Amino acid sequence: MTNNNLPKMKCIIIDDEPLARFHLKEMAGQIDFLEVVDTCATALEAKAKVQGQHIDLIFLDINMPYLTGLEFLEQLENPPLCILATAYSEYALEGYRLQVVDYLLKPIAFNRFYQAVNKAQQQFILTEKIKRNTQLDDPFLYVRQSDTFIKVSWVDILFIESMQNYTKLHFKDKSIVIHQTMKAIEESLSTEHFFRIHKSFLINITHIDMISGGRLYINKIELPISRTRKEELLNQVVYKKLISK
Repeated sequence: MTNNNLPKMKCIIIDDEPLARFHLKEMAGQIDFLEVVDTCATALEAKAKVQGQHIDLIFLDINMPYLTGLEFLEQLENPPLCILATAYSEYALEGYRLQVVDYLLKPIAFNRFYQAVNKAQQQFILTEKIKRNTQLDDPFLYVRQSDTFIKVSWVDILFIESMQNYTKLHFKDKSIVIHQTMKAIEESLSTEHFFRIHKSFLINITHIDMISGGRLYINKIELPISRTRKEELLNQVVYKKLISK
């Protein structure tokens, strides 16, 4: 896979200082693999945007009113890649604990910014390779339960439910609980067949029975779908196969 075949990394800048937001956005504008989709002045404002749309990378300040950047990052169930941008060096250890890509000290020089986003892109490329290398002609996967490996067919998975550090795979006649995060499973499945409708639910689009209002139905089971994800699902899947327009 060449880098030219990769989609741009969708980014959000979260900083309570207008000049800092402007500076980060200006530097990101010089990088051809970055696309800044939004800027936010508080973590509270950013939370709904990060959870409601697909974001690959966040630039995050730490000292912000109401909710600090670190508190915000800890509350995200499946956080995007993150680069911390702060004037305070004492938070570096916390950033390491939260597995951020890099830690930028303000004022940020462009060469240091460029180094950080290249590290983020390398992680992004690895994730994309995992997604694209999923063998769609082989419908079988193995999931692990303690020391047991269970062979399952991804074709038969109706939907996947996140349960903090555990994940439940739902089939027509059974469900399997495995000790794996939703993010790890999502990255191993084809984006052509699986779609995240909510922070807690990943569905197999081939099993959708009906979409009505803020609900989606699979095998007579009602699942919530967020407003922004519903629009994306309709545009990417439903409208393309709509008979009566």
